[in-house]
Amino acid sequence: MKRLANWLLFLALLSLASPILAAPPVSEHILYGYPSTTGTILVRKGYVLDHDNAKKVATWVSYHLTAAYLVPKVPRSNDFRPDPDLPAGQRAELKDYKNSGYDRGHQCPAEDMRRDLKTESESFLLSNMTPQNKRLNEITWKKLEAKVRAWAKKRHNLYVMTGPIFTGKMIKTVGPDKVAVPTAYFKIIVSCNTKLTSLDAIAFIMPNKDISATPLDNYISTIDEVEKETGLNFLPNLAAVVQNTLEAKKAAMWN
Repeated sequence: MKRLANWLLFLALLSLASPILAAPPVSEHILYGYPSTTGTILVRKGYVLDHDNAKKVATWVSYHLTAAYLVPKVPRSNDFRPDPDLPAGQRAELKDYKNSGYDRGHQCPAEDMRRDLKTESESFLLSNMTPQNKRLNEITWKKLEAKVRAWAKKRHNLYVMTGPIFTGKMIKTVGPDKVAVPTAYFKIIVSCNTKLTSLDAIAFIMPNKDISATPLDNYISTIDEVEKETGLNFLPNLAAVVQNTLEAKKAAMWN
């Protein structure tokens, strides 16, 4: 109840006309607006995503992350399962990943969702997965996810947006349902204070392959580049001057 009260107070403060936000927040997890709504929007307790029913993966997944949310209260369940809110034929199934050579790679990490049973369990829905290179998933991507958690504990208030990138004319698929295999991934992290008077952002693009020998810094990009690669429009609720400045910035690795 205390968290809910704090969030309602936050929304009330935003309604007093923020110089940064050009439009009201959609939800806790989509403070800066939908990057797209071309697929099926699925709202979970811990995140929101836009699901591409043709590719059977999310176009993007967005969630709010705070230090308080990272206090683990439940164990990891490994409850991988098809998303019941998507019809068969428009979703990934467990059989699609079996013997595919790819991991079921979380977009919203389970480790970020261990604050209660519902958030943790919903992170294992296959709509939150993509076919991910095993060593990317277990090494470099895992390191980046750990960095994000460390930043949330230090900066206290993050908004994280993650998703696949597809390049080339032919898209590789796995399984009888033809789940699309990304050629790369993006992750955008926006840091803000509760009054939205200070914003910072860092973005990454990583190829869907073993890059364990390369430092994370090599994959820092800009939000503008992510938009170019995906066709998405991030942070549309920001005032134009703030959005343009933030999206063009190529950040140094946050401490």
